[in-house]
Amino acid sequence: MEAIVVEKLRKQFDPPKGPVAVDDVSFRIAEGEIFSLLGPNGAGKTTMISILSCLLKPDQGEAWVGGFSVTKEPEKVKQLIGVVPQEIAVYEDLTGRENLAFWGRMYGLGGQLLRQRVDEVLEVVGLVDRQKDRVGKYSSGMKRRLNIGIALLHQPRILYLDEPTVGIDPQSRRSILDRVKELNAAGTTVLYTTHYMEEAQELSHRVGIMDHGAMIAIGSQAELVQLVGGRTRIDLRVDRHLQLVAEQWQSLPGVHSLSRDEDTGLQLLADDAAALMPRLLESARALGVRITEMTVAEPNLEMVFLHLTGRALRD
Repeated sequence: MEAIVVEKLRKQFDPPKGPVAVDDVSFRIAEGEIFSLLGPNGAGKTTMISILSCLLKPDQGEAWVGGFSVTKEPEKVKQLIGVVPQEIAVYEDLTGRENLAFWGRMYGLGGQLLRQRVDEVLEVVGLVDRQKDRVGKYSSGMKRRLNIGIALLHQPRILYLDEPTVGIDPQSRRSILDRVKELNAAGTTVLYTTHYMEEAQELSHRVGIMDHGAMIAIGSQAELVQLVGGRTRIDLRVDRHLQLVAEQWQSLPGVHSLSRDEDTGLQLLADDAAALMPRLLESARALGVRITEMTVAEPNLEMVFLHLTGRALRD
């Protein structure tokens, strides 16, 4: 059974010359699935979430959530979904518990049921010990977890999370990813947007890769990796002159594509890793550069994006 069906959605801001945020996008999400929309900032992920949340109307196309049309039956759709927006939406002058109680009443909960759901949600998001503290004293990660808790109060069948780990510490990020997997294991369908390739790889049953408003590929990680053919990923680190090395290696025979990783790292997609590695070493020596680390691995989603678009996901 399908939880979400999207058919040829299009959304343009400030037509006729404004940007097309979603461009003829179609995909389906099965009940109980974690489906990630992966793409850089500006790819159209948040606009897609807004349409599926009934906050924006598409210019063309249609979508159904739980069998209900987002354009014709928005109230029925809203009863099924919980939304964790990209921007944190909590009241900092209230305590964590007071925030949950307030939003629970907005969902129509009250009395013993509301108190029970607040207790359960505090446990789920790991804020029991801090429930009586003002939210203004919370870390960014705790506020994110509270935001997730708000979306869970009415026990939604489908949960949308829009870039939920942006700007938080690694420990809070780990906690959020674990919570997402636990919710999914309990039966919640999850639509998750991110520009972090490693999150999509860890969480998702399937991934939709978006760029410039278009859906450029959909599939499991294994299916997407097959798009790069029989090529191999080589991860390298050098001690200096990263830009110079990148320019030199990009032109070597056998280098299909190349992306930079942080300050001293490079990722190559190679047609034949065994034949290429001696050339890499020789080129580095000629430039007076030392390769400090070299790892041969299977292609990842970063390499798939690079292969499909000609640039790194983080560009």
